[in-house]
Amino acid sequence: MNTGNMCQTVPSHNTTGHRRSPMHTSFYWGHESQILFSGWPGSSRGMYALALFFVFGLAVIVECLSYRSIVKPEANKVAAWFFKTAMHTVRAGLSYIVMLAVMSFNGGVFLAAVSGHAAGFLIFGSKAFGKHGGSEKLPNLSPRR
Repeated sequence: MNTGNMCQTVPSHNTTGHRRSPMHTSFYWGHESQILFSGWPGSSRGMYALALFFVFGLAVIVECLSYRSIVKPEANKVAAWFFKTAMHTVRAGLSYIVMLAVMSFNGGVFLAAVSGHAAGFLIFGSKAFGKHGGSEKLPNLSPRR
């Protein structure tokens, strides 16, 4: 077993004749990567930095949607349930996008996602910024039964 190769290689050409890039199976560092979309961010350092800011921002938005209640207490209960369901669906979708970005196994993307979740929790979930900055009850992180 060759442990020096940290990258699983795939055939150099798929059935359509297009060249495919290697799929990483462990964390790697570098700006030449593929995150979420084919060919993005490519080999440009600027696009890689944009991708890191994008993942960071998505993680902050996920935390915002996790801790902020946008529905007013006096709102119609049925409309509030539908709106909360829609917001939960958006939050879950964004969470999966962040997860897929992390699955690129790029160390920078991983750090951007974790930092975004931390910053989002600091801003929206903790009481660090006063009464308006946090919720009374934090989510139960124990496994569901």
